[in-house]
Amino acid sequence: MEIVNLAAHFDGKHILLNEPYDLEPNAKLIVSVIQMDDDSEDESAGFALANLERAYGDEEPEYPLDLIKELNPAYEGR
Repeated sequence: MEIVNLAAHFDGKHILLNEPYDLEPNAKLIVSVIQMDDDSEDESAGFALANLERAYGDEEPEYPLDLIKELNPAYEGR
């Protein structure tokens, strides 16, 4: 069994995925509702920052530029 987390939102009538994803008809889903208030927006920003710090932390490897298969010509960070 593979579990995939997908961001979605409710438009007042339907739950809509934020990004396209191929789902089979009758696919089993779990929906988690995140109630946001003024304070929880600050909490979610902190949560996102903590996950970014974990993803790019000191324990994560540095990947050399020669692993890039296709350069982004619009990137100005060089």
